[in-house]
Amino acid sequence: MNSHNKTKASQKVTFIGAIVDLLLAILKVIAGVLGNSGALIADGIHSFSDLLSDGIVLYAVKHAAEEADEEHPYGHKRFETVATLGLAIILAIVGVGVIFDAFERLNNPSVITHSTLLLSVAVLSIFSKEVLYWYTLKVAKTYKSDMLKANAWHHRSDALSSVVVFVGVLGSINGYPYLDGVAAIVVGLMVVYIAWELGVNATKELVDTSINAEQVEQLKQAIGMISGVNNVHSLRTRKIGSAISADVHVQVDPFLSVSEGHIISVSVERAAKECLEELSDVTVHIDPEDDETVAPCEHLPERAEALGILNKTLFNNQCDGEIERIQLHYLDGKIHVDFYLPLSCLSADISHNDILNKLTKVIKVLPAFGNIKVYFS
Repeated sequence: MNSHNKTKASQKVTFIGAIVDLLLAILKVIAGVLGNSGALIADGIHSFSDLLSDGIVLYAVKHAAEEADEEHPYGHKRFETVATLGLAIILAIVGVGVIFDAFERLNNPSVITHSTLLLSVAVLSIFSKEVLYWYTLKVAKTYKSDMLKANAWHHRSDALSSVVVFVGVLGSINGYPYLDGVAAIVVGLMVVYIAWELGVNATKELVDTSINAEQVEQLKQAIGMISGVNNVHSLRTRKIGSAISADVHVQVDPFLSVSEGHIISVSVERAAKECLEELSDVTVHIDPEDDETVAPCEHLPERAEALGILNKTLFNNQCDGEIERIQLHYLDGKIHVDFYLPLSCLSADISHNDILNKLTKVIKVLPAFGNIKVYFS
């Protein structure tokens, strides 16, 4: 997904929405004052509140597209998440405000004038905000942006509040002034529900909730198909804005070279990103054994200390002179050792088994060490 295209499309749709919100807000307030409609004036104020949400979205879009830096090593995509949560809070406040205003109108129904003007402005608002809703929602789905989805629903909430105004004006004209209040309560509850859904999803993302179980299983299967991968475990995922981040432990043959293990990790990262298009960051941990079921080797001496113990023991037993290289394998709670010796060590008097037996006898008395192998080159 092209980040630059996403930023331009998001800014474009939000800027268009801001212009429409400003014009509608001015028109609603003027018409509401002329027609003595408190509902339309309140709807105009609602449209002015939309300008605030548009400003939040424009700010978040600009910063979410920035590259990672020292303060934000994982990028700025969570600006979108914070903005989505902010928009959800605004929607909730608007919904509660609509409900309270509706109860007020139930208790004090007003007589309106200039009904044709009021109905025309309400219809214009419904049409324009519904068009903005579908336009913004299309861009949100194209670029998988929860923030734009939240702003699209903010446009829908304004369209619904204009529906309330339209119903209220019609009710007043036909002798049903209370219809305005009842409809407003229903719309207010709908807006609060939408705010709840968006707010919960944004909060889940901020607390690093995993992606859905089907995607996790799909990712695990894709990684498990890679040649050289014996087991996949400790797969963790989280959402960062519109992107997904993952880290996984992959068990391979414990006697592979470091370079081959690295190549397998590169293959895992590639396969994971091909499996989930939104996956942008993958951390692969190569394991020689399943560290979920096998006790780790944390109590064992690290390489420098282990080599010190080995070299001292070999020197004391006078069998270190011909050893070219020592390779350590930390497995099953022990350090298994590979010795590499030159072919010149072998002769008619000294066989491979003689050297192996002597080294085995020397090493087996060391408590931290396990099996040994001898290689000649």
